[in-house]
Amino acid sequence: MTTHVEHAKCPTVGLASLDELWFQVAGTKCNLECSHCFVSCSPSNDKFGFLSLETVRRHLEDSIEHGVREYYFTGGEPFLNKELVPILELTLKYGPATVLTNATFLKAEWVARLRKAQDDSIYCLEFRVSIDGPDARTNDPIRGEGTFDEAVSGVALLVQAGFLPIITMTRVWDDANDQNVLGQFRKVLAEHGYDRARLKILPRLKIGAEASRTEGYGQFDRVTHGLLEDYDVGQLICNHSRVVTDRGIAVCPILLDSPTAILGETLNDAGGDFPLSHGACFTCYQYGAICTNTASSPMER
Repeated sequence: MTTHVEHAKCPTVGLASLDELWFQVAGTKCNLECSHCFVSCSPSNDKFGFLSLETVRRHLEDSIEHGVREYYFTGGEPFLNKELVPILELTLKYGPATVLTNATFLKAEWVARLRKAQDDSIYCLEFRVSIDGPDARTNDPIRGEGTFDEAVSGVALLVQAGFLPIITMTRVWDDANDQNVLGQFRKVLAEHGYDRARLKILPRLKIGAEASRTEGYGQFDRVTHGLLEDYDVGQLICNHSRVVTDRGIAVCPILLDSPTAILGETLNDAGGDFPLSHGACFTCYQYGAICTNTASSPMER
């Protein structure tokens, strides 16, 4: 556990502006149990609960005065929340929305409704689909048997509806294989009707299930005051985002399991400085706002 002394020695980052508002809409419940999940989501993880349509509505209204420019929906698997489709339909009246999904739980009627919702809105709806490799041999040991084929079918469903999902993959291979993996991914997705696919490689976050699968962060994997000299803290998600959970407002979607993650009950309570005392903060320092759709990450192709 990080002590108060360690907190005092580490740098902090404040909320400069609330540009993105996240909703942990499915809590920590997921239909999969990925061996690298940094929040250890699973079919049995009820640590964080679902958010209702009315809860999301309340925070969307509140977000207006805070100047929020876009909204993200995550979990767990967001589509396990039976109210997700009306939640997204509502959100598109307020701003652009992104759903982070494994695409194995999609239904054609949901995708059709969401296509209409985007067509009726001035804002766009994005999907970020997690698939950890260009074939079942790479993906399925991480995400479960049969999940590669299910996810690719989900991507095809989205593409057929006119969406252009961002395919995100956690690097579970050697760095030197990046270009080979990306090339194979493009070929496979093209075979399913997705030409010129949008691909994004993400770094491993060595917390949660991933810490057990491989390793956790080392003693020196921390952000220091020296590292922040001449560094643009706007690259850190905690500088411009907050997360709505059923337990309150969290600092970011990565550190939910930290006892210091929940900052308050309302957005007004959640604007203070946050200590960058976690190993995961070091990963964000290295790669930028990896959780958002921005192109700041050098791993986006």
